[in-house]
Amino acid sequence: MTQQPTHRGLRSGLALLVATSIAGFATSALSQTVPVPKPAPKARDGNVQMSAQDKVPMTTGATQAPPNPVLPDPRRNVPANVFATFDANQKAQAARVSSYLSSLQTLVGNFVQVGPDGSRTKGDFYIQKPGKVRFEYDEPSPIAIIADGSSLAVRDRKLATQDIYPLSQTPLRFLLSDRIDLLKDTNVVSVTADDVYISVTIEEKQALIGTSRLMLMVGVKDGQLKQWTVTDPQGYDTTVAVYNLDSSKKVDPGLFKIDFTNYFTPAN
Repeated sequence: MTQQPTHRGLRSGLALLVATSIAGFATSALSQTVPVPKPAPKARDGNVQMSAQDKVPMTTGATQAPPNPVLPDPRRNVPANVFATFDANQKAQAARVSSYLSSLQTLVGNFVQVGPDGSRTKGDFYIQKPGKVRFEYDEPSPIAIIADGSSLAVRDRKLATQDIYPLSQTPLRFLLSDRIDLLKDTNVVSVTADDVYISVTIEEKQALIGTSRLMLMVGVKDGQLKQWTVTDPQGYDTTVAVYNLDSSKKVDPGLFKIDFTNYFTPAN
């Protein structure tokens, strides 16, 4: 019989989205045996042409159906050389992704998340740079993840608790930076492209925790963010695909306020 995850484990698994690089945070969620996700199509380097219009944040028109996230092959062999070198085409691709991310100031939309155990959840997200984000998971999940620019809270409405972490220790801080040059400001270990995506993989090594990775995927045709995958130090992936993106919508600042009074914060 398949073991059902505990409520604490479920919360930790969902929170892998942004806090996987924190020591011990997802231990309970990752203690189970997880199925091997379906391998993603192999990426290949190639010439990717993007017009100036592609670099401008776009607002989608008709409402889109939830996409099927592209799950990385867990057996993939990602280079871990901090002195990785890239050719002119790869540098140009990374520069296009950097330019797109830097051009965003606000972004709202929907997301589909695939956890390391294969479970799928959906919800809405709101980003206001620098440093602010909110993920609201659809029912029956009681989870909300909120960053106010300096702290990140993983809130459980059912238990009326929240865990607080420094935003600087979460891999999505790269997405929330006001401006970023990926090749200069992060440790990029891989830049690949196919006919659909440009993929940039960032690696972080911490002595007491291990190595975690963040893979960003941007569409070749429209230049927009499509999904990201966070790989924790144990090698487990959490993939988030985003859709119905709107970069022009005004975001309520109250969405990013962390309530430190009405929620009990358990001791770590």
